[in-house]
This record gives sequence, structure tokens and C-alpha cells, in this order.
Amino acid sequence: MISLFQAARRDGWWDTWVRWMRADLDHPSDFLRQLALGWVVGFIAFGAIGWVCYRLGLNALAGESIFLIMIVLLSLVGSFTMSIVLCLVAVLFIDFFFIAPTLSFGTSNKQDIPALLTFAIASFAITGLVRHVRMLGETQSEQARLLDLTHDTVIVRDMDGVILFWNVGAEEMYGWKKREAMGQIIHGFLKTRFPVSVDDATNTLLHTGRWEGELIHTRRDGTELAIASRWSLQRNGGGRALAILETGNDVTARKQAEQALRRSQATYLAEAQRLSRTGSFGWNVWSGEVVWSEQTFRIFEFETGVVPTLELALQRVHPDDVERFRDTIGHASTHKQDFDFEFRLLFPDGAIKHLHVVAHVMKDEPERLHYAGAVMDVTNTRQAEQQLHHAQSELARVTRVTTLGELSASIAHEVGQPLAAIVTNGEACLRWLEHQPPQPDEVRTGVIRMIGEGRRATEIVRRIRTLARKDTGQKAPLELNDVVNDVVSLTQREVLSHQVPLRVRLAPLLPPVLGDRVQLQQVLINLVMNGIQSMDGITGWPRELSIETGVTPDGEVQLAVRDRGTGIDPRHAERLFDAFFSTKPHGMGMGLSICRSIIDSHGGKIRVFNNDTHGATFECVLPPLAKEIA
Repeated sequence: MISLFQAARRDGWWDTWVRWMRADLDHPSDFLRQLALGWVVGFIAFGAIGWVCYRLGLNALAGESIFLIMIVLLSLVGSFTMSIVLCLVAVLFIDFFFIAPTLSFGTSNKQDIPALLTFAIASFAITGLVRHVRMLGETQSEQARLLDLTHDTVIVRDMDGVILFWNVGAEEMYGWKKREAMGQIIHGFLKTRFPVSVDDATNTLLHTGRWEGELIHTRRDGTELAIASRWSLQRNGGGRALAILETGNDVTARKQAEQALRRSQATYLAEAQRLSRTGSFGWNVWSGEVVWSEQTFRIFEFETGVVPTLELALQRVHPDDVERFRDTIGHASTHKQDFDFEFRLLFPDGAIKHLHVVAHVMKDEPERLHYAGAVMDVTNTRQAEQQLHHAQSELARVTRVTTLGELSASIAHEVGQPLAAIVTNGEACLRWLEHQPPQPDEVRTGVIRMIGEGRRATEIVRRIRTLARKDTGQKAPLELNDVVNDVVSLTQREVLSHQVPLRVRLAPLLPPVLGDRVQLQQVLINLVMNGIQSMDGITGWPRELSIETGVTPDGEVQLAVRDRGTGIDPRHAERLFDAFFSTKPHGMGMGLSICRSIIDSHGGKIRVFNNDTHGATFECVLPPLAKEIA
């Protein structure tokens, strides 16, 4: 009690009273304190009221009504334990002041007992209801207090959009106080803008109980905010929609940062596209809409203000490529496939560009097809490839001329033989003409032999000129066996001078190939010369060079040059076809590299491997003409 009076002097009598009346009962001492205080308060309050009512001559019904009012009022500020004690005290004082015999605890009429029990039950029920209502109020107050602690906005509105609750977070974000916002229609009050229609959002909420999206709200000062909003539908026990709980947080700064990042990315992307000469485009097949990046406009050399269309692009496509362009994108869009191809542009001034286009099909709906793609200006690449091809052709020609230089002695011998035969036959013809009588039949025979030797010399010169000329790299159907026969004729003297036996095995009915005769001759001459040179100085086993043609199990045409030399050092096997790599003391290291380039350009493959006994085999495989056409 001393602490009660001290607290009353410090905080005021009413606050102290309520705090004491609502003290928690976590400990037994608290319960005893509540019980004692309830008896004291009850005796004082109800004793005084009962005495007044008794002096005024009020009956039991009036006294019970007054006591019930007092119980309700005291229950609003007291704990449940206090209310129960007050109910019991009230029953005692009703019996004391209003039930005969009055001014005593007891009853002379048994019919008064049900009345007292009825009052007790009614007061207990009223106390319980008051406690329940007070607990609900306290729970709601606590929830509201907790909701005020969050920085997010928490708004409760009824099904007509009328604001029922407005937390501190909403006050801070929008600038309106709770009293100003309560009762307002929310969407008009905040000037809400939706990413979808209001009806669509409401229907989603009613069907699923939730809706989420980004809204635009307007603050009191007129500034607009981007709000990440979440709605939750509240229903009663019968399932009827009662209210909507709406929470939101301000994402304006994040949206602005995202927009700034997108602008920055767009700037970097545009610059990267300009540097790489790569543009981007979008094509909505369903609507026909076409979108180009700035670099795409630059590539096609149109002003950026022009509306891009498929027909606009076709105005720039090279006439020879228009049909292929239409067929490619038409087939892709019909079958809903990606496309990847190259075509040329022809400009009014006659300039030509080479473009490489690649696009990926995207579907937002089953019937709405659109593409996202890139267009690359590969003109410089194609020009560089042409220059490289020209340089390779020149290098191959120089290599052929160098090879001819190495074969000069053999060539001179091959040409000298028919010329010597022509001279001999000519002298014999003169003698037969001077003979008496002249012998015309013998002269005719000599002239026929002269013509044959002249044709032989002419063929040798033709082959040499063919190898030495600047070829255009044109491919045509040819028989690989004919190429072998040409090379055997050109290298026969070299084979004989090195005393290397030559064995030629040509498969009959060999499928034709699509190739450049000169280039294939160059490959075979190089392999033959390498084989001959690899056997120089070999005395420990028989030497032999063989040239074979055939067909692989896969139907490809095969050419093999096999020697019985020293073989390939395994350390050099991987680098043997590299440019400028040579195992010869004075070699340039270009022969085998050019051989591989030529075979690769024909769609074939070349490989080398050591034989089981001595020497190595160079094997070339070329696709047949039928496969090339297919």
C-alpha cells in the first residue's frame, strides 16, 4: 500500500489505479494482491452504493441494475480477476441491503436464492463479454501499434475502396495524416495508375485472394511514386469479402536506377554494335512489325527516321540474293525455326556489302511468332578471305614453279627424247627419199612416227604450262586416275634418276570427283618428290615408291603415296603440316602445308602414318562427285 501511495503521488491517482487494477498475474503474489485489492475496492464501492440505495428506499431490482452498471464500469479498467471478485462482493451486498432480512448476510425466503444466482450468472457473463471485447480492442491496438512500426505502407479499405486504416508508414510516404485519409476512396485519393485494368486486378483478388503489382501513386505534394503493392482479401467465417489489406513499399529509387542502368546499357550496347558492326533487329511475324537498332540502320544506310519493314530491307538486297533471302526467311517463319545465312547488299553507288544474319524464334503466344536477331557486316572478313585465297593461290603457283625447277633435268630429258626421235626420223625420211628408187612407204612410216613424237612433246609442254600458269581455282568433274597418269609422266625421269622402283595401282571404275586438276597434280607431285627424297641413302632394305587409288568403305575416293624410307619421327608428326616447318636441311616448309590447304578446300582430308615395316604413307580422301552435288 505504501508503494501504491508513492506511485499515486508520482503518476497520478487514475493512472496508478488502472495500472494496479490491470497488473499481470505472472506470480502468486500478484494474484493475492489482486484478490485483496478486489475485496477492498468492492467493499468500499459497493458498500457505499448499497448504503445510499438502501437509504433512498430503492428495491432489489433497482439495486441490482446499479450494481451491474458498476461491475461493467469497473471491468473496463480492471483485470478479469478483479471483475470476478467485484461480482462476488456485489452479490454479498445485494443480499445485505436488499434481501430480507436486510442489513444482514442471509435470506429468509428460498425464492430469493435463484434471484441472487441469476444476478451472479448475469454479472459473470457481462464481465466475460466485457473482458472479451476489451481483449479484442487491446489486440487491435497492439496490431495497429506493430503496423505503425514498419516503414511499409499498410492500408485497410472496405470493398468499396473506403480507407479504414492508415498506418504511420502511409503517413510518412504520402504526406497525409491518418485523420485526413480515413474515409477517403483510395484510388481517387492517391490517383492510382494500374499496370492492368482495375477490373482485372479486382477479379484476380476475388478469385485467388491475392494480387501483386507495381502501381503509380501520387503524394500530397504532387510527386509520383512507384509502389510495389500487395493486396490480400479478408473474409468472414461465411466466406463473404469484408475488406482488403494493402501493403506497399516505395520502389521509385530502384525504378529510376533501373532506367538509368538501361539507358547506360543502351549507350554501351549502341557503341559496341557500332564498333563490331553488328546490329540487332526484331520481327513480329504476326503483325509484320520490324524494329531495328541504330547500327542496323547504319548497315543498310537508311535514315533512323524511316520505318523499317521487310520490303525496305529487300530494296538493298543484291538482286542475285533476293530469291534466296525470301526463301530462307519464308521457310523459317513457316516452320517456326531459327535462321542463319549470308547475303549481299547492293547500294545505288554500286558498293556491295556482305551480311551475316542470325535470328532466334520466340513465341509469346501459340499463334504469335516473332524473331530476335543480329545482323553483322562481314564485308571486311569476306574481302580478307578473298585476299588470303589469292595469296594462297600465288604461293601455290610459286611452289609449283619451284617444283618444276627441281624437275628441270627430268623435264629437259622428257622433252629432249621426242625431239631427238623427230630428228632421227626426219633424217631417215630424207635417206629414203634419196634412195633409188625412192621408198614412199618407208617415208610415210617415218613421218607418222615424227607426228607421234611431236604430239608427245606437245603434251609434256602442256602439262608443264598447266602447272606453271596462274590458275583461277575452278573445279570441274575429273578422274583421279588421269591426274595420277599426268604426274607419273612428269616425274618419271626423277624416279629413274634416283633409281627408285615406282609401282602404280589404279582402281578401275573410280568415281569422279569435283576438283581442280592443277591443284591435285601439285599435291601428288609434292608427295611423290617427298617420297623419293625420303629414300635417298637407304641401302639396308629395298626401296620402292607406290601410288594407289581406291574407294573407302564410306564411298570416298582414296589416293595413297607409300614410300620405304626412314618414316616420320613421332615428335614431328603433329607439326608436319604446319607452315614453315620442315625436316629437310634446306626445305621451306610450305609443301605439305599447301597440300593440306588444297585437300581441305576440296572437302577432303589428308593424313600420314608410318608403315608396319619401313617408310610412311600419305593418304588423301576426297568426296565423290555425287556426294558433292548432294
